[in-house]
Amino acid sequence: MNTPDNKQLIMQGYQLFKNKDIQGLLALFADDIEWIGAESEHIPFSHNYRGRDQVAQFFAEMDQAQEAIQFEPEVFIAEGDRVVVTGQSTWLVKSTGQRYESPWAHVFTVRNGQIARMQQYNNTAAAEAAFRPLPASSQAQEKPMHH
Repeated sequence: MNTPDNKQLIMQGYQLFKNKDIQGLLALFADDIEWIGAESEHIPFSHNYRGRDQVAQFFAEMDQAQEAIQFEPEVFIAEGDRVVVTGQSTWLVKSTGQRYESPWAHVFTVRNGQIARMQQYNNTAAAEAAFRPLPASSQAQEKPMHH
């Protein structure tokens, strides 16, 4: 595939994600895809995955843990077999009810018309803070003040 085709493949992947067609998205990946994430002990889906089945597990774990309030790819830059995408997102963490915003960059490698590698960069500090449970004192209902 050439550079414009690689860019189009990645754009198609984001459209499938936006449409919540994870099975269609998985079909774009090579059998041995490498999915590289930022490691964090607080974010349940923040490790590396290898192969289509493990990447399917990533999407399932992410869906269980958080909901996309906003997820917008903004810029697509393609050169050779690489496509870099930058964007903005806002997520709601289901276990804590907290939201976080994160600018992100995804770096894709395309091989033989399939996505062979994806490495993501995002605001891990904001995500970690949103995944940490609030202290008990913050969760307690404040009693109305009496005059």
